Amino acid sequence: MGNQEIAARTNLPKPTVSRLTYTLTRLGYLTPVPRFEKYQLAPAAMALGYSALANMGIRHLSDPYRDQLMRETGGAVAIGARDRLSMIYFGQSRSELTVGVLLDVGSKVPIATTAMGRAYLWALPEDERAELMQDIKDQSGSNWSKIRDGIERAGECVAKHGFATSAGEWHNDIHAVGVALTLNDGTGPYAFNCGAPAFKFSETLLKNDIGPRLLAMVRNIEIALTGSIAKSSLKESAASKKNKSHGGRIRVVEGIR
Repeated sequence: MGNQEIAARTNLPKPTVSRLTYTLTRLGYLTPVPRFEKYQLAPAAMALGYSALANMGIRHLSDPYRDQLMRETGGAVAIGARDRLSMIYFGQSRSELTVGVLLDVGSKVPIATTAMGRAYLWALPEDERAELMQDIKDQSGSNWSKIRDGIERAGECVAKHGFATSAGEWHNDIHAVGVALTLNDGTGPYAFNCGAPAFKFSETLLKNDIGPRLLAMVRNIEIALTGSIAKSSLKESAASKKNKSHGGRIRVVEGIR
């Protein structure tokens, strides 16, 4: 829609609408379509919707799994979805024992240097990963070589073990593992992480214990969600029939070096 249409629908003065669309465009929530003098939703705005949908389903279903892993490991366990070059938390389990991890629901962490972000990155189709890698490169400047190496190491870890790691690469004193989740209904990828201060989660512990535990947790969530989706699909199929009866992987893409 254009400013005039938005003004008509909202009963706001056109100058007010112009200021709002300008601000929302600068913030990345709207994309201008100059040819038609209109605006369309940008990915950042859609990310809010995806987070809300995930919030209603995956977050609540994963609560007990995350809580159990938190108790077993003493780490903070979270689930997140992409928002531009970051992952945004929409669910987290932590307690007074998870000292040093101050993130909460709504917090954002970078894709490039965190275990959650790297797990998400390597769960993407190759063309989407190439596009995201280019965006990360453009923002990284002189740090790109170091960041790229960390992403590649994470890809090798995902291929070998099923999870990504970040040991002091985001914050010096934070170590974490990440595992992605892509559902059969085409939603996602989402990503889970489990992190703690470096003195609590050594790199050896990450690879030999925390990583396998997080991977097992995500696979159990996947089974639970797939079962729910399958049941939902069966119900929809049955309802449809009733109505009718009544007439009714591991490489950085070439060129991103």
